[in-house]
Amino acid sequence: MSARMHAVVQSAFGGPEALVYTETDVPEPGPGEVLLRVAGAGVNPGDAVLRSGRVPELLTLPWTPGNDVAGVVERVGEGVTRFVPGDTVYGMLAVGRHGAYAEFTVAPVEALALAPKNLDLVHAGAVPLVAVTAWQALAVLAGVQPGDRVLIHAAAGGVGHVAVQLAKELGAHVIGTARAARHDLLRRLGADELVDYTATDFRAAVAPVDVVLDLVGGSYGPHSLDVLRPGGLLVGASIDPGTDDRQAADRGLRYVWVTAAPSGALLEHITERIETGRLRVMVQDTYPLSEAAAAHRAIETRQTTGKIVLVP
Repeated sequence: MSARMHAVVQSAFGGPEALVYTETDVPEPGPGEVLLRVAGAGVNPGDAVLRSGRVPELLTLPWTPGNDVAGVVERVGEGVTRFVPGDTVYGMLAVGRHGAYAEFTVAPVEALALAPKNLDLVHAGAVPLVAVTAWQALAVLAGVQPGDRVLIHAAAGGVGHVAVQLAKELGAHVIGTARAARHDLLRRLGADELVDYTATDFRAAVAPVDVVLDLVGGSYGPHSLDVLRPGGLLVGASIDPGTDDRQAADRGLRYVWVTAAPSGALLEHITERIETGRLRVMVQDTYPLSEAAAAHRAIETRQTTGKIVLVP
């Protein structure tokens, strides 16, 4: 294989135009890492936040963005026995120099799992971050139990449509906020009640709930406190949550912020759900790697259903 590849490299914070499609060196896998030939790289709202410079302390420029990756193992680093060249894998990369917006990237084996057998690698590249985030929020932090009432904001988005399915599997009564055009889809995924946020204030339409998963932030944070039962939990997953644990505690409520950490072990549980048909991850659009800027413009509209994936 060539020692050079195409990748998206960002050298300065800014708008989508800061994402430059260029030629660079193929990285070398270190101890405990594998080199992946990327087949699909999921695009997430957090990618755009990092690109913009809103949280500059989280990364060092230049860098190649992209947390979600699926691909084929090309080479393995020292000490790697879990995977061999030719394995098809997927995983979530930590923020660092080498991201998934590239023809090749490196990843620690602990962040990877064998890809679901019933998914092509483009669709597999859409899965890791949204599935890990939804699982951490609902199963781990909220500990959702059968009969709990769970409200999910932005229910048709990347994390949201996965969270609807996981909450339903956990036995919850699932309520979602989404545009009316997406209600039929969300009902098929398991939602019991839906609110068109463009026409109705959800606070007037939703009876008290046990858990809110807020994927929007801003005013949705404090407004979500208004619909929680005493002792209820608001799980925030936005860079601008609009509230905090102190404000929640003052009202006899709880607040936590979810962070998704790379975990191949957790993805093995997700794989089992996908292979048995209990979990679907939807891809709205794919873009060539060279059009990463256009993919970011699309994700920043906040109008996507499911995921957007870059394809090298």
